[in-house]
Amino acid sequence: MQCSWKSMVLLVLASIAIQYTAIRTFSTKPLSLLCSVGLAAAGRAILSHTPSSPSFPSFNASKRTHILILATTRSGSSFVGQLFNQHPEFFYLFEPLYHVQLALLPRLAQSRNLAERRVMLGAARDLLRSLYHCHLNSLESYIRPRPTNHSTDKLFRRGASQSLCSPPVCEAPLGPDEQNLVLADEGECVRRCGPLNVSLAADACRAKRHAAIKTVRIPQVSDLRALIEDPRLNLKVVQLVRDPRGILASRIETFRDTYRLWRLWRATGRRPHNLDLGQINTVCEDFLRSVSTGLARPAWLRGRYMLLRYEDLARFPLQKTRELYSFLGLDLDHSVEDWIINNTRGSSDLSSRQKFTTVRDSAANAENWRVKLSFDMVVYTQTACQPLLELLGYKTVFHPRELRNLSHSLVEDRTFVPFF
Repeated sequence: MQCSWKSMVLLVLASIAIQYTAIRTFSTKPLSLLCSVGLAAAGRAILSHTPSSPSFPSFNASKRTHILILATTRSGSSFVGQLFNQHPEFFYLFEPLYHVQLALLPRLAQSRNLAERRVMLGAARDLLRSLYHCHLNSLESYIRPRPTNHSTDKLFRRGASQSLCSPPVCEAPLGPDEQNLVLADEGECVRRCGPLNVSLAADACRAKRHAAIKTVRIPQVSDLRALIEDPRLNLKVVQLVRDPRGILASRIETFRDTYRLWRLWRATGRRPHNLDLGQINTVCEDFLRSVSTGLARPAWLRGRYMLLRYEDLARFPLQKTRELYSFLGLDLDHSVEDWIINNTRGSSDLSSRQKFTTVRDSAANAENWRVKLSFDMVVYTQTACQPLLELLGYKTVFHPRELRNLSHSLVEDRTFVPFF
């Protein structure tokens, strides 16, 4: 009888485990692209084609707010991150999931296998939850080499975060006239501050009223559902999107080795037979699924999701930033406004020399891909991404002259109103 009793307990536990796994698998299974296109059609019905600023209901600012900037590489996410980093009440982290990817799946960025790309999602969600609760020691498990006595000099892009370059984290903070060095030369923060003490960074996190994290390593907003529905987090997602033709042009210039064959196509006018077209196809598929989910207005995203086009932010940075903070129910600090004014009027020459700078002529930069891609490359990209272009209001071109005519914008005036 004792043996039978133990066997029955084991069977019950096994049954619970199987059911839990099935539920997790079902809840995280992504929508098919066909369903996404259907959702995209539904999303179009809720778009307002007027350029006027929407009004948002107010939130209780006394409650700690957590922000996740959901984006893809070369979509302007570093700029959006600084809209929170410059606010004195925000603790900001730049791409902490980089360490998860590096530790678990180093070749994730090059993989088009959906199963492989989702290997790290469970770990990523767990780490995000810990970071929002200021349990920064959870990050130590992924940093290589592992921190000694909670101290490391390997935190990815530490210099992009003012909280990590200021007291109590940094004993030699930048002076008032040197704050731009945090952005213009991130290495200056590391040189002055020395190794990062993760425990002190956690203290700095707890001292702030809000926290913001930027990531390009979460494919779709549905991957965040468990975090969004967690009432302890008060998580709001800002999904940043950009014209995929602009993303492609920026990646070709920035990641020269990875996009070498694309540069060869541009230079010779002939598409290499072994060109990895999936590099841009994956971007459009992920965007389409994610944006379609957001615009379908599921109940679990009510008041938690805002869609932001990079081109709108580049053309109207102050207006869009005010709308962003209004959606969050937070006050826009004057330091953020000052930073926007000082960092959206740089020369295009500067932005071409410094690939990761946030100082640029933002309006001129929004559509400069039109002089960087060949017409054939544009035609391929807009054909592969046509449903996404239509959903987000990006116009297609049908002739080289139309492509090069920069006096005519390819961005439709649209307002994407958050779901409340």
